[in-house]
Amino acid sequence: MPAHVRKDDLVIVIAGDDKNATGKVLRVIPKRQMVLVEGVNVHKKHLRPTQQNPRGGVTEKEMPIHLSNVLPVVDGKPTRVRFETKPDGSKVRVAVSNGQPIGRELRGKSK
Repeated sequence: MPAHVRKDDLVIVIAGDDKNATGKVLRVIPKRQMVLVEGVNVHKKHLRPTQQNPRGGVTEKEMPIHLSNVLPVVDGKPTRVRFETKPDGSKVRVAVSNGQPIGRELRGKSK
């Protein structure tokens, strides 16, 4: 089953600690049904000093969130997604709220 969000989509988080946060999808992990969203679900990791990094420190890293907790943003509002096949055989994602296509085609014309 295709995912309703793709890399570089603008999404809004609809559940969890980061609810109502928006960001760009950095990566989709289909095997785990998770996405990495820029600036969302950021965790801190404390690093001990090493030869490469003698001072150590704290780094921040985005962690994945479940695919069901994000929706694409169309016209500034979250919308559900419908998949439609055009008469020429190409498949596109369409916003349920207003019917406009989201992003580019998922697949080209069939032979």
